[in-house]
Amino acid sequence: MKTEILKVDPVEPENWQIGKAASFVNAGGLVVFPTETVYGIGADAFNEGACRKIFEAKGRPGDNPLIVHVSSIEMAQEVGELPQEYIDRIRRVWPSPVTFIVKANKRIPKTVTGGLGTVALRMPAHPVALALISKSGCPIAAPSANPSSKPSATNAGQAIKYFDGKVDCIIDSGRAFFGVESTVIDLDSFTILRPGPFTFDEIGNAFGQKPHISEVTRGRRLSGTAVSPGTKYAHYAPDTRMLLFERDAASLAEVIDGIEDMPPFAFIGSNESCGLLSKEAGCSTIALGSAANLYEVAKNLYDGIIALDSLKVKLGISESFDENGVGLAIMNRLRKACSGASFWDHAGLVKLLES
Repeated sequence: MKTEILKVDPVEPENWQIGKAASFVNAGGLVVFPTETVYGIGADAFNEGACRKIFEAKGRPGDNPLIVHVSSIEMAQEVGELPQEYIDRIRRVWPSPVTFIVKANKRIPKTVTGGLGTVALRMPAHPVALALISKSGCPIAAPSANPSSKPSATNAGQAIKYFDGKVDCIIDSGRAFFGVESTVIDLDSFTILRPGPFTFDEIGNAFGQKPHISEVTRGRRLSGTAVSPGTKYAHYAPDTRMLLFERDAASLAEVIDGIEDMPPFAFIGSNESCGLLSKEAGCSTIALGSAANLYEVAKNLYDGIIALDSLKVKLGISESFDENGVGLAIMNRLRKACSGASFWDHAGLVKLLES
């Protein structure tokens, strides 16, 4: 398959370019496109055969549902049943990096919902995404643009490496703004299933009630059923093994001191911690941004995880971050990238290195 790369202005998308991309969607093809969170790999949500191609291209398990992207409330109501008590608040919140789990309408294929009676709905806050959906005239089912379990693409270059020759079209509109996937809220239980840029406090303020969070929300365990993307399966991992250090970075040099045959490793963390560790531990570092600006850290997170493989080290050790605000999303992704492997002290690290 020849993949067409379309350069599209992220603020004022060219109509003829959007029309070309929409023609692939209408023909049952796959289009990789930008959103404000990460890039997505999308197809006509009502075309079951086209949506199956998404699973094939990603190597995605069939019971892991897709998020359906819409450009209007009216389009959303063609896909799912928006609870009447929430619809006015949803109108005020959208477009934004927040996805709602609602009851699915019968028209939406079971392939899209992972066989469930619910569907994930989102109106992205990106001019290119909204233009593509509107021009296509249909909702677009689109998970993040990455092979299953790998870090999501936050720019077209990464998407091209992942999917060149596997999709019909890739829209290049520069870098995604937030760098981590949308917040997912189950409106039935009012629970955050996957944290994202739209934070706990912002949800509470927008809806007048505080959402529930769980160990699944924090990334400390996986759910038995994939009600939402990012809850049942391991995600975001590089090829290089990653471990999470769940203490302050200043303690890491002391923790690794005296470990015989410590493998060559890279430290992933804030600018401040990287500066400290490069001196004290003599390791390679991948700086994600200032600890005082967790949105910057989130934006650079997947780029940092992807960069780990290029360093050709045996191990990556990540810093932990404050779980307030967008920090909850950062820690959710890090725990999954590390497959839950974390340590606090010397003995814990030794045990992990021996496993």
